[in-house]
Amino acid sequence: MTGGTDGHAEDQGRVYQARGDQHISEHHHYGGDRPRRGGPDSVRRPAVGRPPVALRDRSEVMERLRASVEADRGGQVYVLYGMGGSGKTAVACALFQEVTGEQGRVGLWVNASDRASLRAGMLAVAADRGAGDGELLAARNGLRPAADLVWSCLDRSAEPWLLVLDNTDEPEILRDGDWLRTSPRGTVLVTTRRAAARWWPGAELQYIGVLPREDAALVLRDLAPHSGTTEQAARVADRLGRLPLALTLAGGFLSHQVIDPWTMDAYGDQLDGDERVQLIDRGADALSEADPRHLVGLTWQLTLDAFEARGLPEAAALLRLLARFAAEPLPLALLNHEDIGGVLPRARTETALRALLDQSLSELVDVVGMRCVQSHGVLLDSVSAATPAELTPALDAAAVRLLDAAVPGAPDAGPHEPRLRLLVPHALALLRHVGEPSAAADALAVATRLSVALHRTGDYPSAWETSRTAADLAQRLLGADDRTVLAARSRAGRALFRLGGFLEAESLLRDVRTAQEDLFGADDPDTLDTTYGLQLVLANLGRREESVALLRATVAGRRSTLGPAHPLTLRARASLLEMLPAADVVTEEGGALLTLPSECDRSLGPDHTVTLGARHNHAWALYLLGRFAEADSEIRRVTEAYVRRFGPEYPIVLAARQLFSRTRAALGRADEAIELMTDVVARRERGLGPEHPFTVAGRRLLDTYRSGR
Repeated sequence: MTGGTDGHAEDQGRVYQARGDQHISEHHHYGGDRPRRGGPDSVRRPAVGRPPVALRDRSEVMERLRASVEADRGGQVYVLYGMGGSGKTAVACALFQEVTGEQGRVGLWVNASDRASLRAGMLAVAADRGAGDGELLAARNGLRPAADLVWSCLDRSAEPWLLVLDNTDEPEILRDGDWLRTSPRGTVLVTTRRAAARWWPGAELQYIGVLPREDAALVLRDLAPHSGTTEQAARVADRLGRLPLALTLAGGFLSHQVIDPWTMDAYGDQLDGDERVQLIDRGADALSEADPRHLVGLTWQLTLDAFEARGLPEAAALLRLLARFAAEPLPLALLNHEDIGGVLPRARTETALRALLDQSLSELVDVVGMRCVQSHGVLLDSVSAATPAELTPALDAAAVRLLDAAVPGAPDAGPHEPRLRLLVPHALALLRHVGEPSAAADALAVATRLSVALHRTGDYPSAWETSRTAADLAQRLLGADDRTVLAARSRAGRALFRLGGFLEAESLLRDVRTAQEDLFGADDPDTLDTTYGLQLVLANLGRREESVALLRATVAGRRSTLGPAHPLTLRARASLLEMLPAADVVTEEGGALLTLPSECDRSLGPDHTVTLGARHNHAWALYLLGRFAEADSEIRRVTEAYVRRFGPEYPIVLAARQLFSRTRAALGRADEAIELMTDVVARRERGLGPEHPFTVAGRRLLDTYRSGR
């Protein structure tokens, strides 16, 4: 042999050549354990899980994207942003398939979820666009800028292209090396959860949200056409929040059932259970490798982990706190309170919220003039299910305190306040989440006070729904005889009465009063509140004697328990002015009852709700006594005060205007009486409905005026 290498090998042959004495150890490995490749298997096909059978309700977005890849256009970057599971990748996949099939454009797909995948994918793009082995090796070994090589190849591409950067949820890695650029030879499409425009200078941003109801139902029907009707599918879609990922998993589950197929209705019923998230994720393909992005129970955990890694644990804490509330607009003012300190530092709340907004985990919405934050229901359910048990007591306590601070401490009568209604779903959601009796009692007390506030603004349907549902939810932990549960049911009875359900209200209030008397005594403040509510119902059912007996018992009990000058005592005494017949009014309390308005004025002030109510009932007593001119003058002043304070639609305003019509008629002003009652009846028909007892009574009085009786 010479000093060079004289032998050569072909195919799988080997040559060993050496000088001097050498010891050679040879190892052979066979089978599938080959070294892993450094790049993706393909950049010419979308690396997606289960593509949709048909893309639903993205026509407007698709038209914009189609225009971006027309033959004479290029050099643009489009960013599809939205929460995880909203279908961003599905839109990108649909465009990719269109342009590579119909237009013959080159499609290049890169997984940009992390630095390594992005780098490997982009170098594979360079190889596809003609980079040589030496260039690629130099880029991989750091001997030349990798991003420069990729974009040089894209710029030189003979064919126009569409480059998709999928799952770009860490846009910071694009700046390392300047991976995101433009080229006249093609269009770049990015999918991301990061919504802040600062990450995408010069790009066109397109929000991808949940689907409309009809299209969401079609997604389920596409996957499981035999499981139910379109309307049944729509109801299931509503329960899934119309989130494309959840719809796809649900449809997959329904289509895979063989032995005992589920119907849409059966699936929807199961979604109301405690294992909602686990049920949805059962729709994943059991034979495929689990991808957290394809499971609702895991997809958002990627973002929470990223928060921790970036030193933003407050963002994860804030999201866990939001998950104690409902998937409805939550007033931002509720979060701007010192009691949030039990979960995260108040000074870091702004930073935490911005992080959630940036990751498309939450969005800002404006409702009835109030800025709110809102998150998707499936997201909140997933976060709640994954929250460590040791964190829930602090989260529940903070949520209760924040809600408590948002509800008026001493609800008073006032005009309709729609912002109070925003708090209702959150109060009820909190009661669904709490697991400790003490937390449930605190949450129920807040919900009941919210019901009182709604009641006193005239929103009786919301007041009834809030107190009734809150009592049902809390009873599972506290029991039917718990003081707070009974108080909530008492408020439900009061609201039911205002809604015209007199008989149902009587039954409920009587049952509650009996339980309260047995447990707490007849003069307990809670028992007396229920007694007061019950006497109102009985009076409107025509059982005056029983009503007056209960009212007198309420007055005596409140005098003894609360004192003679307490507003609740004065209110009960004012009700006697309305309930007693004329002969008794002048002798009640030794004749002192007729001076009650002045007493209220001295104790509470002329504009207090109880004072105005006392003057209102005093006018009624004067009317019964035949002192029509005095009654007319007083009720006129009361009506004007009511309208200034509550507006013309408030129930008590209509009651005062009805009495004013009586005094006008008694003074011979029949035309004015008819005009007043016509307006009252019309407003009651709009607010209460034509068959409500108060509407019917008003219509009957109007007929009396018109007939001249």
